[in-house]
Amino acid sequence: MVDMPQNNGSIDIFGLLAEDTASGSEKKKNREALLAPTGVKDVFQDGKISINNYTCLGVQCKECIKVCPTTALYWGGGKVTIIEDLCVYCGACILNCQVDDCINLERTRDNGKIEKFSKSKEVVLFQKKANTNKRVQRVQSVILKPQDYYKQYPKTKQK
Repeated sequence: MVDMPQNNGSIDIFGLLAEDTASGSEKKKNREALLAPTGVKDVFQDGKISINNYTCLGVQCKECIKVCPTTALYWGGGKVTIIEDLCVYCGACILNCQVDDCINLERTRDNGKIEKFSKSKEVVLFQKKANTNKRVQRVQSVILKPQDYYKQYPKTKQK
């Protein structure tokens, strides 16, 4: 009988994939452990991704697989397949897809807002809107509000 090697502190990535019995906090810890080696930050709270295999040109291009930062997309069984636990819902696959409405993505931002898109134009518009909101918040944090301005520089009477 051959003895199996003992666990030497390595991580079993297949054991970390989401199980139906795992609680929310366990899934989050497992997801963090899965994404740690990739160096990719998990920005969105939740999401869903699906591929329409009837319209997918994966045999010819496989561009979505090439650009996926976490290798959540892979070629298997004659089609593009997804490991949902590795997907960070970044939209890079949709940006590089040749076919509109082939990859469908739904993600939830930290503020609870849900974004749904399946075309590269929609991804760009969502990113532009998010970046614009961040710029506006930065400017508002630097510029004084009128009431604060008047407190800092009170009106002087002229003689």
